[in-house]
Amino acid sequence: MHFAMPPRKTSRPPPYAVRNSRSSLNALFRRDRLRFLAVILLGCIGTIYLLGHLFSSASSEVIPAGTPLVVIVTAINKSWDPAFVEKIKKNRRDYAAQHGYTTFFPSSSDYSLRNAPLSWAKVPAMRHAMTLFPSSTYFWYLDPTAIIMNRSLSLTSHIMDKERLESLMIVNEPVVPPDSVIKTFDHLKGDRIDLVVAQDKDGLCQSGFIIRRGDWAKYFLDAWFDPLYRSYNFQKAEGHALEHIVQWHGTILAKLALIPQRTFNSYVPPPSGVKVPGVYAEGDFVANFIGCDRDKRNCADEMQPYFDHLAGKGPAESDD
Repeated sequence: MHFAMPPRKTSRPPPYAVRNSRSSLNALFRRDRLRFLAVILLGCIGTIYLLGHLFSSASSEVIPAGTPLVVIVTAINKSWDPAFVEKIKKNRRDYAAQHGYTTFFPSSSDYSLRNAPLSWAKVPAMRHAMTLFPSSTYFWYLDPTAIIMNRSLSLTSHIMDKERLESLMIVNEPVVPPDSVIKTFDHLKGDRIDLVVAQDKDGLCQSGFIIRRGDWAKYFLDAWFDPLYRSYNFQKAEGHALEHIVQWHGTILAKLALIPQRTFNSYVPPPSGVKVPGVYAEGDFVANFIGCDRDKRNCADEMQPYFDHLAGKGPAESDD
């Protein structure tokens, strides 16, 4: 009987087997390389998206009909005379009604400031306003010591429109005059600006500022309100804290526009005759009685002639 013999094995595989093995290895290598490149590409796209989402404005977002373009925010001190406070609110409401804006008047005591001065309340007040009006574009904070005098000027055409803002921006100049080594950028575009602050001869006028809503705005307000800054006991409280973070955080300076003081923050000289920069003149947008809530001064008495002027009862006092 004959049995079939099994085929003999050889240690030398046929040529086609070697070729197939090499082809499989090459295909596997190509797949791994493509997979690696795809992971890197997706990572880059994700990083670019996140950075762009964080530091871009919300201009491309669809805004619901009836949303006010601008929200005017003023934090009110409950200890002030209610009749005087009502005049301040009416001033903002009258202006807002003329331009289709809206207003928000929280109390300074609504926020936990951890023993910091009440002037710090402006920062969480703006964050609060963004929560209440999540689709509005601009948030204008104005101290209660200021009066909107020229109601014909809209915030957008007077300041925030791209070309207008670019014409106002103070570029390549010290952030805190006269000799700060940190200077404003000279290549920023108006539609990429998310924070607008006036500058006087001494520094930043944080008694009035404009923020464009977006993730960057939230980041900025959170950075400004850091408990560490509130505990520093800066001489000008939140004002010096703002100057600090603007000069030492490039992500804030890159979104900042400084504009001339009288654009929207003219000062009214105090009764003592002490000279102030950017003195209010007829036709200016805002008259700010800077410091009238300190130094034993009376804001209501100093501001009353300007309220009367708006009501057509006489000229406002000014000092050119």
